Amino acid sequence: MTADMNQLGILLGKINGSVVTAESCTGGFLADLIVQTPGASVWFAGGWVAYSNELKTRQLGIDEQLIEKNGAVSWQVAQAMCEGAVEQSGATAAISTTGIAGPSGGTEEKPVGTVFIGCLFNGTSTIREFRFSGDRLEIRSLAAYAALEMLRLELLGESVDMMCCQYGATIG
Repeated sequence: MTADMNQLGILLGKINGSVVTAESCTGGFLADLIVQTPGASVWFAGGWVAYSNELKTRQLGIDEQLIEKNGAVSWQVAQAMCEGAVEQSGATAAISTTGIAGPSGGTEEKPVGTVFIGCLFNGTSTIREFRFSGDRLEIRSLAAYAALEMLRLELLGESVDMMCCQYGATIG
């Protein structure tokens, strides 16, 4: 799973757009991948590592009740993270990650490797649930690359429905 970072820059440049990140389980890995690209400062507005629920609420404007009702690892929170990041930054697009990287914290319903990735572009949110395998670093890496690939596909106007590692119902 790879996303061509130069292509992301070209695609965002064509629409004079920018992207922002809202990360939980990837802990800044996503933003780090972006800033490794020469010229990213033209199209990368910045991002949040909102690891705690308190920061998700305070910095991204996510309703505490939404987190209480659905859990921090949910499609609802992934969507709210994207929407809050765009609202706070004014960026054209946003990508978010929230999940369980392990080695602990998983449940039968949401085992280790469960990650919800959100992508907001043109006012529309697309949220996908993934089940990645591997150790903590591998899960975080796979989630970051999948988020970038989701954005790339959205910018191209292509379906993200068939991305590998998806699990269950998809939203958006």
